[in-house]
Amino acid sequence: MSRTLITALGIVVSVIACTKPNQTVNTSVTPNVLSPSEAGQGWRLLFDGKTTAGWRNFREPAISNGWKVIDGSLVRADSGAGDIITVDKFRNFDLTLDWKVAPKGNSGIFYRATEEADTIWKAAPEMQVLDDAGHENGKLQITSAGANYDLYEAPRGVVHPAGEWNHARILVNGNHVEHWLNGVKLFEYELGSADWKARVAKAKFHEYPIFGTAPEGHIGLQDHGDHVEYRNIKIRALP
Repeated sequence: MSRTLITALGIVVSVIACTKPNQTVNTSVTPNVLSPSEAGQGWRLLFDGKTTAGWRNFREPAISNGWKVIDGSLVRADSGAGDIITVDKFRNFDLTLDWKVAPKGNSGIFYRATEEADTIWKAAPEMQVLDDAGHENGKLQITSAGANYDLYEAPRGVVHPAGEWNHARILVNGNHVEHWLNGVKLFEYELGSADWKARVAKAKFHEYPIFGTAPEGHIGLQDHGDHVEYRNIKIRALP
């Protein structure tokens, strides 16, 4: 191979490397701490890394013992943990957090959750948390990690394997919603749009008129019976 061709190939590889999204969780930052810049921009912690303050079980006044703080993570550790929600409600917001799931594990992040339904998933949209390689739901993009469960598909090749940290972001502003995972924008959609209504009509959620209609609500974390860890749960309210 000529020197000229080798050089040309090297340039192409460098360009590809530079344009590939950064999918690495920043492990150099101290977990569960706001930087001065974040504090100045209006971010707040939803988990202090030491206690379960600010969280309670869905439709319950307190949080169960099944959720524990272990090594700076909020962990679904024991059976009977139950779905949990923030004490506070949020309307428009930018939410970021890290999650790590056990092999074959399943969980989820709910937003604008209300307690009008008897279970959280009947009322609130969900970002799927999943071991795509090990769980049955990983076979379909519409129920894989990062998806708006059973409504909007997540692309392949973004989620990290079971046992590794993933960085998620959910942006909700009016009816506009974006799902991000590991620095990659997975998709966006509009709550209440014709497209949204058509997708809901084809899913199990069509049985629940309140699903996805609340203008504000709680952030929720799902107990799906598997070990899952959350940390760096931060939110910034939007106008």
